[in-house]
Amino acid sequence: MTTLSLYYHRQRAPLCLILYGLAVAFFVIAWIVRTVPPQSTLSLIFVLVGLVMLILATGFHHLTVADEIDRLRISFGPLPLFQRSVLYEEVLRADVDRTTFMEGWGIHLSPRGGWVWNLWGRDCVTLQMKHGTLRIGTDDAENLAAFVNGRVEELGLNAEAH
Repeated sequence: MTTLSLYYHRQRAPLCLILYGLAVAFFVIAWIVRTVPPQSTLSLIFVLVGLVMLILATGFHHLTVADEIDRLRISFGPLPLFQRSVLYEEVLRADVDRTTFMEGWGIHLSPRGGWVWNLWGRDCVTLQMKHGTLRIGTDDAENLAAFVNGRVEELGLNAEAH
């Protein structure tokens, strides 16, 4: 009988501070232009953009990568707007990698193919999956890659035993 180890890592980054700053800037601009004609429309636009920045800031405050026995959960938070899970049975291997300047931060398609989920920095783990590629930005790349490869191998051995 094998015992499954668990993985949990939360990366914090200053990206949210940039977004909070933008939200405050838009609120200040809305306050300043409230008396400039057409004050209601212009001020409302700046308030709405400020609210979007505030929501995004709370959505990208940290990036959590956690083992859930049969899958890896990737989620931004604390406002859980963006999350994804990957079944270990879909993963072929995990490699320590680095994102390119063009791949940047956030959630988007990579110029190299596949998806990027990155909060801050360039270190990442590339998951080669049966159907695509996923790059997970992390400041714990070595441990995450080793964990995922171990879990994939462990589940593979369990599947052969049955």
